[in-house]
Amino acid sequence: MLDTVDLSLSLEREEYRESLLKYQVAVHDLGYQVYVQQRPVIMVFEGWDAGGKGGAIKRLTEKLDPRGYVVYPIAAPKGDDATRQYMYRFWRRLPETGQIAIFDRSWYGRVMVERIEGFCSEEDWKRAYREINQFERQLVDFGTILFKFWIHISKDEQLARFEARANDRLKRWKLTDEDWRNREKWEVYDQAVNDMLLKTSTVTAPWTVVEGNDKYYARVKVVQTVVEQLSKELNYDPFAEGALANEVKSKSVKKKKKKRKKKENKT
Repeated sequence: MLDTVDLSLSLEREEYRESLLKYQVAVHDLGYQVYVQQRPVIMVFEGWDAGGKGGAIKRLTEKLDPRGYVVYPIAAPKGDDATRQYMYRFWRRLPETGQIAIFDRSWYGRVMVERIEGFCSEEDWKRAYREINQFERQLVDFGTILFKFWIHISKDEQLARFEARANDRLKRWKLTDEDWRNREKWEVYDQAVNDMLLKTSTVTAPWTVVEGNDKYYARVKVVQTVVEQLSKELNYDPFAEGALANEVKSKSVKKKKKKRKKKENKT
């Protein structure tokens, strides 16, 4: 499946800046609608090491109200999380209605890292495909708007980014021995990712594969996908003429109602 991804797609810097700003402003508008309509939103980011997940998340959230979202960087379970069923730590991080939860890595570790490194049995990770599909179906049936992004890069591009990090004092901390070990197992991970995409991309919770060799293209595709899907789910067009004005008007009406209630309570 990943062999069919066109990694040559790219954007020029000027086109990237214009497109990114356009969709970021729309995301800001839609983030307010998430709150107004009280819909929970979950965004899952998976991808190769050095694939650009952090950069995509940063651009996605750059103009969002910080009170409306939270980013969960997921690593190996520790403490209480390590003593419970593997989905527990994700259940307890699900967003409230009107909030956005962003997972930088997620429950899909069960069918990738845990599968390959032997942290669970073969029976466990094979059963996990069904468990994950059921979990996501429950979320969507509840009204959750769910995004799943796999950011894909080539093996050569990953090597170039690893070497760039190793030679940059400000980015050197991002590169670990574990990253190099994982790279040696590229083919094994490639098979696991293909299995994951095929078995967990459902009608209710499809994957979006992002062509990530060009960071500009990848970031815009992520933000654009979020705008298009949120617009559809919320039945709200952030590009419609007067959309922002209607939002301001809505806020103004709410403030007037609050003031009126306060006066009534005082009398």
